Amino acid sequence: MNKKINHILFISDNFPPEVNAPATRTFEHCKEWVNAGYKVTVVTCFPNFPKGKVFDGYKNKLFQRDEIEGIKVIRVWSYITSNAGFLKRVLDYISFAKMAFFASFFVRNVDIIIATSPQFFSAVSGYFISLFRRRPWIMEVRDIWPESIRAVNAMKNSKTLDLLEKVELFLYRKASKVVVVTDSFKRNISSRGIDEEKIEVVKNGVYLDKFKPIPKDKTIMEKLGLEKKFVIGYIGTHGMAHKLDFILNSIKNLDKNIHFLFLGDGAEKQKLLVLNKKLGLQNTTFIDFVPKSEIQKYISITDVALVPLKKSDTFKTVIPSKIFENAAMRKPILLGVEGESKEIVERYGAGLCFEPENKEDFIAKLLKLHEDKSFYQDCQKGCKKLAEDFDRKKKAMKLLNIIIKSRT
Repeated sequence: MNKKINHILFISDNFPPEVNAPATRTFEHCKEWVNAGYKVTVVTCFPNFPKGKVFDGYKNKLFQRDEIEGIKVIRVWSYITSNAGFLKRVLDYISFAKMAFFASFFVRNVDIIIATSPQFFSAVSGYFISLFRRRPWIMEVRDIWPESIRAVNAMKNSKTLDLLEKVELFLYRKASKVVVVTDSFKRNISSRGIDEEKIEVVKNGVYLDKFKPIPKDKTIMEKLGLEKKFVIGYIGTHGMAHKLDFILNSIKNLDKNIHFLFLGDGAEKQKLLVLNKKLGLQNTTFIDFVPKSEIQKYISITDVALVPLKKSDTFKTVIPSKIFENAAMRKPILLGVEGESKEIVERYGAGLCFEPENKEDFIAKLLKLHEDKSFYQDCQKGCKKLAEDFDRKKKAMKLLNIIIKSRT
Protein backbone atom coordinates (compact mmCIF):
# COMPACT_ATOMS: atom_id res chain seq x y z
CA MET A 1 0.00 0.00 0.00
CA ASN A 2 1.22 3.51 -0.77
CA LYS A 3 1.95 5.08 2.63
CA LYS A 4 0.85 8.53 1.52
CA ILE A 5 -2.72 7.36 0.90
CA ASN A 6 -4.62 5.34 3.45
CA HIS A 7 -8.09 6.86 3.88
CA ILE A 8 -10.26 8.03 0.97
CA LEU A 9 -13.34 10.18 1.64
CA PHE A 10 -15.93 9.95 -1.14
CA ILE A 11 -18.86 12.40 -1.46
CA SER A 12 -21.77 11.07 -3.54
CA ASP A 13 -25.50 11.62 -3.22
CA ASN A 14 -26.18 8.25 -4.91
CA PHE A 15 -25.18 4.98 -3.28
CA PRO A 16 -26.64 1.48 -2.77
CA PRO A 17 -29.28 0.30 -2.18
CA GLU A 18 -30.01 2.75 -5.03
CA VAL A 19 -29.38 1.00 -8.34
CA ASN A 20 -28.69 3.81 -10.81
CA ALA A 21 -25.41 4.12 -12.68
CA PRO A 22 -23.81 6.70 -10.32
CA ALA A 23 -24.53 4.56 -7.25
CA THR A 24 -23.16 1.46 -8.95
CA ARG A 25 -19.98 3.14 -10.20
CA THR A 26 -19.18 4.64 -6.80
CA PHE A 27 -19.88 1.44 -4.89
CA GLU A 28 -17.93 -0.84 -7.21
CA HIS A 29 -14.88 1.42 -7.29
CA CYS A 30 -14.89 1.84 -3.51
CA LYS A 31 -15.30 -1.91 -3.03
CA GLU A 32 -12.21 -2.60 -5.12
CA TRP A 33 -10.19 -0.04 -3.16
CA VAL A 34 -11.21 -1.67 0.12
CA ASN A 35 -10.20 -5.04 -1.31
CA ALA A 36 -6.83 -3.50 -2.18
CA GLY A 37 -6.31 -2.56 1.48
CA TYR A 38 -7.46 1.06 1.60
CA LYS A 39 -9.93 2.59 4.03
CA VAL A 40 -12.91 4.22 2.30
CA THR A 41 -15.65 6.35 3.80
CA VAL A 42 -18.62 7.45 1.70
CA VAL A 43 -20.83 10.36 2.73
CA THR A 44 -24.21 10.05 1.06
CA CYS A 45 -27.89 10.72 1.67
CA PHE A 46 -30.64 8.28 2.56
CA PRO A 47 -31.63 6.18 -0.47
CA ASN A 48 -34.52 7.74 -2.37
CA PHE A 49 -33.71 7.73 -6.10
CA PRO A 50 -35.57 7.79 -8.47
CA LYS A 51 -38.97 8.37 -6.85
CA GLY A 52 -37.84 10.90 -4.26
CA LYS A 53 -39.18 8.61 -1.54
CA VAL A 54 -36.99 7.14 1.18
CA PHE A 55 -36.53 3.39 0.76
CA ASP A 56 -38.20 1.00 3.16
CA GLY A 57 -36.03 0.34 6.19
CA TYR A 58 -34.58 3.86 6.20
CA LYS A 59 -35.62 7.20 7.69
CA ASN A 60 -34.40 10.61 6.58
CA LYS A 61 -32.54 11.26 9.82
CA LEU A 62 -29.86 13.81 10.62
CA PHE A 63 -27.00 11.31 10.68
CA GLN A 64 -26.50 7.55 10.48
CA ARG A 65 -23.43 5.34 10.27
CA ASP A 66 -23.45 2.18 8.21
CA GLU A 67 -21.07 -0.28 6.57
CA ILE A 68 -21.47 -2.05 3.21
CA GLU A 69 -18.89 -4.69 2.22
CA GLY A 70 -16.10 -2.98 4.14
CA ILE A 71 -17.01 0.55 3.01
CA LYS A 72 -17.78 2.95 5.87
CA VAL A 73 -20.98 4.83 5.02
CA ILE A 74 -22.29 8.01 6.61
CA ARG A 75 -25.84 8.96 5.60
CA VAL A 76 -27.05 12.50 6.21
CA TRP A 77 -30.36 14.30 6.05
CA SER A 78 -31.29 16.07 2.83
CA TYR A 79 -34.35 17.74 1.37
CA ILE A 80 -35.82 14.83 -0.58
CA THR A 81 -38.06 15.46 -3.55
CA SER A 82 -39.14 13.57 -6.64
CA ASN A 83 -37.01 13.94 -9.77
CA ALA A 84 -39.37 16.58 -11.16
CA GLY A 85 -38.93 20.34 -11.11
CA PHE A 86 -35.55 22.01 -11.43
CA LEU A 87 -35.76 24.25 -8.35
CA LYS A 88 -36.80 21.42 -6.05
CA ARG A 89 -33.97 19.28 -7.29
CA VAL A 90 -31.48 22.10 -6.70
CA LEU A 91 -32.74 22.42 -3.11
CA ASP A 92 -32.22 18.68 -2.77
CA TYR A 93 -28.67 18.95 -4.11
CA ILE A 94 -27.71 21.98 -2.00
CA SER A 95 -29.08 20.47 1.22
CA PHE A 96 -27.02 17.33 0.69
CA ALA A 97 -23.89 19.34 -0.13
CA LYS A 98 -24.19 21.32 3.11
CA MET A 99 -24.83 18.26 5.26
CA ALA A 100 -21.99 16.34 3.60
CA PHE A 101 -19.63 19.20 4.44
CA PHE A 102 -20.54 19.11 8.14
CA ALA A 103 -20.52 15.29 8.27
CA SER A 104 -16.98 15.21 6.87
CA PHE A 105 -15.65 16.59 10.16
CA PHE A 106 -16.74 13.36 11.87
CA VAL A 107 -14.38 11.39 9.61
CA ARG A 108 -10.86 11.18 10.99
CA ASN A 109 -7.49 11.00 9.26
CA VAL A 110 -8.68 11.66 5.73
CA ASP A 111 -5.91 11.72 3.13
CA ILE A 112 -7.85 12.72 0.01
CA ILE A 113 -11.41 13.70 -0.96
CA ILE A 114 -13.33 12.66 -4.08
CA ALA A 115 -16.59 14.39 -4.94
CA THR A 116 -18.71 13.13 -7.80
CA SER A 117 -21.28 14.76 -10.06
CA PRO A 118 -23.55 14.92 -12.18
CA GLN A 119 -24.96 17.64 -9.95
CA PHE A 120 -21.86 19.57 -9.02
CA PHE A 121 -23.09 20.81 -5.66
CA SER A 122 -21.48 17.64 -4.30
CA ALA A 123 -18.28 18.94 -5.86
CA VAL A 124 -18.80 22.31 -4.15
CA SER A 125 -18.94 20.39 -0.88
CA GLY A 126 -15.78 18.51 -1.83
CA TYR A 127 -13.98 21.77 -2.52
CA PHE A 128 -14.90 23.27 0.87
CA ILE A 129 -14.03 20.04 2.70
CA SER A 130 -10.64 20.15 0.98
CA LEU A 131 -10.20 23.79 1.96
CA PHE A 132 -10.99 23.25 5.63
CA ARG A 133 -9.31 19.85 5.99
CA ARG A 134 -6.25 20.96 4.00
CA ARG A 135 -6.32 17.87 1.87
CA PRO A 136 -6.32 17.53 -1.94
CA TRP A 137 -9.56 16.74 -3.71
CA ILE A 138 -10.56 15.13 -6.99
CA MET A 139 -13.65 16.12 -8.94
CA GLU A 140 -15.27 13.20 -10.75
CA VAL A 141 -17.44 14.35 -13.66
CA ARG A 142 -20.06 11.86 -14.85
CA ASP A 143 -22.08 14.49 -16.69
CA ILE A 144 -21.26 17.97 -18.02
CA TRP A 145 -23.62 19.85 -15.73
CA PRO A 146 -25.25 22.36 -16.23
CA GLU A 147 -24.73 21.93 -19.99
CA SER A 148 -26.95 18.83 -19.88
CA ILE A 149 -29.74 20.96 -18.36
CA ARG A 150 -29.69 23.15 -21.44
CA ALA A 151 -29.83 20.06 -23.65
CA VAL A 152 -33.20 18.92 -22.26
CA ASN A 153 -34.59 22.47 -21.74
CA ALA A 154 -35.15 21.74 -18.07
CA MET A 155 -34.50 25.38 -17.20
CA LYS A 156 -35.19 28.51 -19.21
CA ASN A 157 -33.21 31.06 -17.19
CA SER A 158 -29.99 31.34 -19.17
CA LYS A 159 -28.44 33.83 -16.71
CA THR A 160 -28.70 31.29 -13.91
CA LEU A 161 -27.17 28.62 -16.11
CA ASP A 162 -24.37 31.02 -17.07
CA LEU A 163 -23.64 31.56 -13.38
CA LEU A 164 -23.64 27.82 -12.71
CA GLU A 165 -21.18 27.30 -15.56
CA LYS A 166 -18.82 29.84 -13.95
CA VAL A 167 -19.00 27.82 -10.73
CA GLU A 168 -18.36 24.67 -12.76
CA LEU A 169 -15.15 26.11 -14.26
CA PHE A 170 -14.04 27.38 -10.84
CA LEU A 171 -14.34 23.85 -9.46
CA TYR A 172 -12.33 22.37 -12.32
CA ARG A 173 -9.54 24.85 -11.64
CA LYS A 174 -9.48 24.17 -7.90
CA ALA A 175 -9.48 20.37 -8.07
CA SER A 176 -6.18 18.50 -7.91
CA LYS A 177 -7.48 16.25 -10.67
CA VAL A 178 -10.62 16.15 -12.79
CA VAL A 179 -11.71 12.60 -13.63
CA VAL A 180 -14.20 12.25 -16.48
CA VAL A 181 -16.00 9.24 -17.94
CA THR A 182 -15.54 9.93 -21.66
CA ASP A 183 -12.87 11.28 -23.98
CA SER A 184 -15.44 13.79 -25.22
CA PHE A 185 -15.81 15.21 -21.72
CA LYS A 186 -12.07 15.75 -21.56
CA ARG A 187 -12.11 17.62 -24.87
CA ASN A 188 -15.09 19.70 -23.72
CA ILE A 189 -13.47 20.76 -20.45
CA SER A 190 -10.00 21.38 -21.87
CA SER A 191 -11.49 23.49 -24.68
CA ARG A 192 -12.81 25.86 -22.00
CA GLY A 193 -9.39 26.68 -20.61
CA ILE A 194 -8.75 23.84 -18.15
CA ASP A 195 -5.28 22.28 -18.38
CA GLU A 196 -5.77 18.93 -20.10
CA GLU A 197 -2.88 17.49 -18.07
CA LYS A 198 -5.06 17.55 -14.95
CA ILE A 199 -7.98 15.79 -16.69
CA GLU A 200 -8.01 11.98 -16.56
CA VAL A 201 -10.44 9.64 -18.32
CA VAL A 202 -11.81 6.60 -16.46
CA LYS A 203 -14.72 5.20 -18.42
CA ASN A 204 -17.50 3.12 -16.95
CA GLY A 205 -17.35 -0.64 -16.95
CA VAL A 206 -18.96 -3.81 -15.67
CA TYR A 207 -18.20 -6.56 -13.16
CA LEU A 208 -17.62 -9.56 -15.42
CA ASP A 209 -18.15 -12.05 -12.61
CA LYS A 210 -21.53 -10.48 -11.80
CA PHE A 211 -22.93 -9.73 -15.24
CA LYS A 212 -22.45 -12.75 -17.47
CA PRO A 213 -24.56 -14.84 -19.83
CA ILE A 214 -27.23 -16.86 -18.03
CA PRO A 215 -30.32 -18.75 -19.27
CA LYS A 216 -33.52 -16.75 -19.57
CA ASP A 217 -35.35 -16.67 -16.26
CA LYS A 218 -38.44 -18.78 -16.97
CA THR A 219 -40.28 -17.63 -13.85
CA ILE A 220 -40.11 -13.96 -14.86
CA MET A 221 -40.95 -14.76 -18.49
CA GLU A 222 -44.06 -16.68 -17.46
CA LYS A 223 -45.06 -14.00 -14.98
CA LEU A 224 -44.86 -11.29 -17.66
CA GLY A 225 -46.22 -13.46 -20.48
CA LEU A 226 -43.09 -13.12 -22.60
CA GLU A 227 -42.26 -16.79 -23.29
CA LYS A 228 -42.51 -16.58 -27.08
CA LYS A 229 -41.61 -12.93 -27.55
CA PHE A 230 -38.56 -11.17 -28.98
CA VAL A 231 -37.99 -8.77 -26.08
CA ILE A 232 -36.47 -5.30 -26.47
CA GLY A 233 -35.44 -4.23 -22.98
CA TYR A 234 -35.02 -0.72 -21.62
CA ILE A 235 -33.73 -0.84 -18.04
CA GLY A 236 -33.00 2.47 -16.35
CA THR A 237 -34.27 5.93 -15.56
CA HIS A 238 -37.34 7.16 -17.44
CA GLY A 239 -36.26 10.79 -17.74
CA MET A 240 -36.48 13.75 -20.09
CA ALA A 241 -33.18 12.85 -21.74
CA HIS A 242 -34.19 9.34 -22.76
CA LYS A 243 -37.00 10.14 -25.24
CA LEU A 244 -38.99 7.03 -24.46
CA ASP A 245 -42.06 8.83 -25.80
CA PHE A 246 -40.41 8.65 -29.23
CA ILE A 247 -40.07 4.88 -28.80
CA LEU A 248 -43.74 4.47 -27.86
CA ASN A 249 -44.85 6.60 -30.80
CA SER A 250 -42.83 4.42 -33.18
CA ILE A 251 -43.78 0.84 -32.31
CA LYS A 252 -47.54 0.45 -32.72
CA ASN A 253 -47.44 -1.36 -36.07
CA LEU A 254 -44.62 -3.79 -35.34
CA ASP A 255 -44.94 -7.58 -35.46
CA LYS A 256 -46.80 -8.77 -32.36
CA ASN A 257 -43.88 -11.06 -31.60
CA ILE A 258 -41.71 -8.01 -30.83
CA HIS A 259 -42.32 -6.82 -27.28
CA PHE A 260 -40.89 -3.87 -25.32
CA LEU A 261 -40.05 -4.16 -21.64
CA PHE A 262 -39.53 -0.88 -19.73
CA LEU A 263 -38.08 -1.39 -16.26
CA GLY A 264 -37.46 1.59 -14.02
CA ASP A 265 -38.86 4.89 -12.87
CA GLY A 266 -38.22 8.59 -13.28
CA ALA A 267 -39.68 12.02 -13.94
CA GLU A 268 -41.38 10.96 -17.20
CA LYS A 269 -42.76 7.59 -16.06
CA GLN A 270 -46.35 8.68 -15.46
CA LYS A 271 -46.47 10.62 -18.73
CA LEU A 272 -45.24 7.54 -20.55
CA LEU A 273 -47.92 5.37 -18.97
CA VAL A 274 -50.58 7.85 -20.07
CA LEU A 275 -49.15 7.94 -23.61
CA ASN A 276 -48.95 4.15 -23.72
CA LYS A 277 -52.63 3.90 -22.84
CA LYS A 278 -53.60 6.64 -25.29
CA LEU A 279 -51.81 4.82 -28.12
CA GLY A 280 -53.46 1.54 -27.16
CA LEU A 281 -50.17 -0.34 -27.30
CA GLN A 282 -50.36 -4.08 -26.73
CA ASN A 283 -46.65 -4.82 -27.14
CA THR A 284 -45.31 -3.05 -24.04
CA THR A 285 -44.79 -3.93 -20.38
CA PHE A 286 -43.87 -1.38 -17.72
CA ILE A 287 -42.52 -2.45 -14.33
CA ASP A 288 -40.93 -0.53 -11.46
CA PHE A 289 -37.31 -0.69 -10.39
CA VAL A 290 -36.13 -3.95 -8.86
CA PRO A 291 -33.19 -4.50 -6.47
CA LYS A 292 -29.76 -4.50 -8.09
CA SER A 293 -29.45 -8.19 -7.28
CA GLU A 294 -32.45 -8.87 -9.54
CA ILE A 295 -31.32 -6.83 -12.55
CA GLN A 296 -29.41 -9.71 -14.13
CA LYS A 297 -32.53 -11.87 -14.17
CA TYR A 298 -34.48 -9.19 -16.04
CA ILE A 299 -31.66 -8.58 -18.50
CA SER A 300 -31.61 -12.34 -19.10
CA ILE A 301 -35.15 -12.36 -20.51
CA THR A 302 -34.38 -9.65 -23.07
CA ASP A 303 -33.02 -10.24 -26.55
CA VAL A 304 -31.87 -6.69 -27.33
CA ALA A 305 -30.85 -3.80 -25.07
CA LEU A 306 -32.48 -0.49 -26.02
CA VAL A 307 -30.33 2.58 -25.23
CA PRO A 308 -31.90 5.81 -26.55
CA LEU A 309 -31.28 9.48 -25.81
CA LYS A 310 -32.73 12.73 -27.05
CA LYS A 311 -31.15 14.07 -30.24
CA SER A 312 -28.68 16.67 -28.98
CA ASP A 313 -25.03 17.54 -29.54
CA THR A 314 -24.56 17.36 -25.76
CA PHE A 315 -25.42 13.66 -25.70
CA LYS A 316 -22.80 12.90 -28.33
CA THR A 317 -20.31 13.16 -25.46
CA VAL A 318 -21.90 10.57 -23.14
CA ILE A 319 -21.50 6.80 -22.87
CA PRO A 320 -24.59 5.27 -21.20
CA SER A 321 -23.41 2.73 -18.64
CA LYS A 322 -26.18 0.27 -19.51
CA ILE A 323 -24.20 -0.55 -22.66
CA PHE A 324 -21.61 -2.42 -20.60
CA GLU A 325 -23.90 -4.52 -18.40
CA ASN A 326 -25.99 -5.64 -21.34
CA ALA A 327 -22.93 -6.37 -23.45
CA ALA A 328 -21.49 -8.51 -20.65
CA MET A 329 -24.67 -10.61 -20.78
CA ARG A 330 -24.39 -10.86 -24.61
CA LYS A 331 -27.42 -8.69 -25.33
CA PRO A 332 -26.86 -6.80 -28.62
CA ILE A 333 -27.24 -3.03 -28.24
CA LEU A 334 -29.84 -1.01 -30.16
CA LEU A 335 -28.32 2.41 -29.60
CA GLY A 336 -30.07 5.70 -30.27
CA VAL A 337 -27.10 7.87 -29.33
CA GLU A 338 -24.55 9.55 -31.57
CA GLY A 339 -20.91 10.35 -30.88
CA GLU A 340 -18.57 8.42 -28.60
CA SER A 341 -20.98 5.69 -27.51
CA LYS A 342 -21.89 4.99 -31.15
CA GLU A 343 -18.19 4.68 -31.98
CA ILE A 344 -17.76 2.06 -29.23
CA VAL A 345 -20.74 -0.07 -30.27
CA GLU A 346 -19.73 0.04 -33.93
CA ARG A 347 -16.03 -0.60 -33.23
CA TYR A 348 -16.84 -3.82 -31.40
CA GLY A 349 -19.77 -4.81 -33.65
CA ALA A 350 -21.88 -5.13 -30.49
CA GLY A 351 -25.17 -4.00 -32.02
CA LEU A 352 -26.70 -1.38 -34.27
CA CYS A 353 -27.03 2.39 -33.95
CA PHE A 354 -29.97 4.43 -35.18
CA GLU A 355 -30.22 8.18 -35.54
CA PRO A 356 -31.89 9.56 -32.40
CA GLU A 357 -35.59 10.33 -32.94
CA ASN A 358 -35.55 8.94 -36.49
CA LYS A 359 -38.44 6.46 -36.64
CA GLU A 360 -37.56 4.88 -39.99
CA ASP A 361 -33.95 4.28 -38.98
CA PHE A 362 -34.99 2.97 -35.57
CA ILE A 363 -37.44 0.44 -37.03
CA ALA A 364 -35.01 -0.66 -39.76
CA LYS A 365 -32.22 -1.38 -37.26
CA LEU A 366 -34.61 -3.13 -34.90
CA LEU A 367 -35.90 -5.42 -37.64
CA LYS A 368 -32.33 -6.23 -38.71
CA LEU A 369 -31.58 -7.54 -35.23
CA HIS A 370 -34.87 -9.41 -35.14
CA GLU A 371 -34.69 -11.07 -38.56
CA ASP A 372 -31.00 -11.67 -39.29
CA LYS A 373 -30.01 -14.50 -36.93
CA SER A 374 -26.42 -14.73 -38.19
CA PHE A 375 -25.88 -11.01 -37.74
CA TYR A 376 -27.43 -11.21 -34.26
CA GLN A 377 -24.91 -13.88 -33.26
CA ASP A 378 -22.06 -11.77 -34.59
CA CYS A 379 -23.27 -8.93 -32.36
CA GLN A 380 -23.18 -11.25 -29.37
CA LYS A 381 -19.53 -12.01 -30.10
CA GLY A 382 -18.87 -8.27 -30.30
CA CYS A 383 -20.59 -7.80 -26.94
CA LYS A 384 -18.17 -10.28 -25.37
CA LYS A 385 -15.14 -8.37 -26.65
CA LEU A 386 -16.58 -5.03 -25.55
CA ALA A 387 -17.30 -6.21 -22.02
CA GLU A 388 -13.84 -7.71 -21.59
CA ASP A 389 -12.22 -4.39 -22.48
CA PHE A 390 -14.38 -2.52 -19.96
CA ASP A 391 -13.79 -4.70 -16.91
CA ARG A 392 -14.85 -2.67 -13.85
CA LYS A 393 -12.00 -3.99 -11.72
CA LYS A 394 -9.44 -2.63 -14.17
CA LYS A 395 -11.20 0.75 -14.24
CA ALA A 396 -11.25 0.91 -10.43
CA MET A 397 -7.51 0.27 -10.26
CA LYS A 398 -6.87 2.92 -12.90
CA LEU A 399 -8.74 5.48 -10.78
CA LEU A 400 -6.90 4.33 -7.66
CA ASN A 401 -3.57 5.00 -9.37
CA ILE A 402 -4.76 8.50 -10.25
CA ILE A 403 -5.70 9.04 -6.60
CA ILE A 404 -2.29 7.88 -5.39
CA LYS A 405 -0.39 10.07 -7.85
CA SER A 406 -2.48 13.13 -6.98
CA ARG A 407 -1.42 12.82 -3.33
CA THR A 408 2.30 12.40 -3.98
